[in-house]
Amino acid sequence: MLKRYAVFEAVIEETVFPNKGLVRIDGEKVFIHDGLGGQKVKCQVTRKRRGRTEAKILEILEPSPLEDQAPCPQFGSCGGCTYLHLPYEAQLAIKEKQVLGLLRDAGIQGFDFQGIEPSPNIYEYRNKMEYTFGDDADRKLTLGLHKRRMRYEISPTPHCRLVDADFLAIQQLVLAYFQEVKVPFYHKKSRQGVLRHLVIRKAGTTGEILVNLVTTSQMALDLGELKERLKQLGLKGKLMGFLHTVNDGKGDTIKADSMQVIFGEPMITENILGLSFKISAFSFFQTNSLGAEKLFSFVREYAGSQSGLVYDLYCGTGTIAQILAPIARHVVGIEIVEEAIAAARMNAWLNKLTNCEFIAGDVLVELDHLTDMPNLIVVDPPRSGIHPKALDKIVELEPPRLVYVSCNPVALAEDLKVFAASGYEVERLRLMDMFPHTPHIESVVLMSLGE
Repeated sequence: MLKRYAVFEAVIEETVFPNKGLVRIDGEKVFIHDGLGGQKVKCQVTRKRRGRTEAKILEILEPSPLEDQAPCPQFGSCGGCTYLHLPYEAQLAIKEKQVLGLLRDAGIQGFDFQGIEPSPNIYEYRNKMEYTFGDDADRKLTLGLHKRRMRYEISPTPHCRLVDADFLAIQQLVLAYFQEVKVPFYHKKSRQGVLRHLVIRKAGTTGEILVNLVTTSQMALDLGELKERLKQLGLKGKLMGFLHTVNDGKGDTIKADSMQVIFGEPMITENILGLSFKISAFSFFQTNSLGAEKLFSFVREYAGSQSGLVYDLYCGTGTIAQILAPIARHVVGIEIVEEAIAAARMNAWLNKLTNCEFIAGDVLVELDHLTDMPNLIVVDPPRSGIHPKALDKIVELEPPRLVYVSCNPVALAEDLKVFAASGYEVERLRLMDMFPHTPHIESVVLMSLGE
């Protein structure tokens, strides 16, 4: 039996979700952070809890046969990518095996597996990046992504393959400007400093760009010169707006105590499956625009041509609800975030959809207020899955069909077990790779209530 801090060598058997290598030492399962199947590694046990043993890699003794040279010099230190050193086909195979294995272990079998759909673009696919300000080893201001498994250190990303040249140009211009005017970054430990984040959104279908600078209120900033430099940058896309958000919160999440439009408009537009969606600085939207079109087309396919009354639970800004509206009699979307519901209502109005209703509230509570029985329920819950009490209420409604959209196959497998125990049969499953070079995967499941 391995003890905590024990050091061992092993060949990783396989990669399990989410991005952990699995080895067996004297029959004991050990999960290795960032391990890849086929690697020979030297590891140290970091955690033993509730019968689960975890370890970290001290040294890769031999690479996996799958590994290749990653096309980015920051790979390995930057936390943005995990599988950039793998051929894309190998990434898809790993994700497919992981999801099917989790469902098999949960007893979910006998369905029509319709394969894994690759992302339309495997590079430069992201429509949003949240960069963080920090410093480098020489105490010089930097701007990039958190280093892998590190809370404070920042990796610069001037060669990032997940975004297009406009993102990199804006990132480098903003960094150079603040290096020049010597504005300090915000230190999480001391809670002193100014510069926190730079958020860039670029609509994948229209090319419209929104730049949001997030700072504390510890220094008054004149952003007029930065605004002019951004306007003169010569981007391929169109800069629609430049925002300044003040966030004095203690946490690392991006929120607004106040927000000022320095230039232009506070929104950009995405066009998905014939509909237009206004997206604000804080709106949730799938980060792969062209992949989102495919994902939503699968949802619409599984919903069927005549969907009757549809409940879209955890609807966010109502994208799925509006995509289903043309084939439904009426769609009711429920979301706890009030700003998201406001955006959903605005977008439905812009798209001239009169059969959409959006409710701001907790799914667990709001389901009790709905009296009509739905013909179809679509759920797209957070990573943790459906709240157990909400899941029970969904089952009580007995919709003939359910479409489950999931970004976390572990939570999906657990929820499907409950649905199966309640008489639902999984008919179809399709995977959509929305996030190339990362361990993440989207699943779309169609269920029907058995006789």
